[in-house]
Amino acid sequence: MGEVTVRFVGGPAHDLVRALPAEPDGAPPARWVLRHPDGAGAAGPGGPDHLYEREHPVGGGTWTMRFVHTYPVGMTE
Repeated sequence: MGEVTVRFVGGPAHDLVRALPAEPDGAPPARWVLRHPDGAGAAGPGGPDHLYEREHPVGGGTWTMRFVHTYPVGMTE
């Protein structure tokens, strides 16, 4: 499985660029739940999760993921 570069738009991870696993068609996943987008805090329970949805490619092999909403602590577990 390959990777694809995405730029998160809106929400707490605005303008964060990260590699995500690519789907068989080369696109990023349709939805992605992101925790601690700035790298702060422990990577475990205790923080909210942020839902992003795939938008469109913006050129150079990069896609955008648009902020949808934030789940309260524990909602996605």
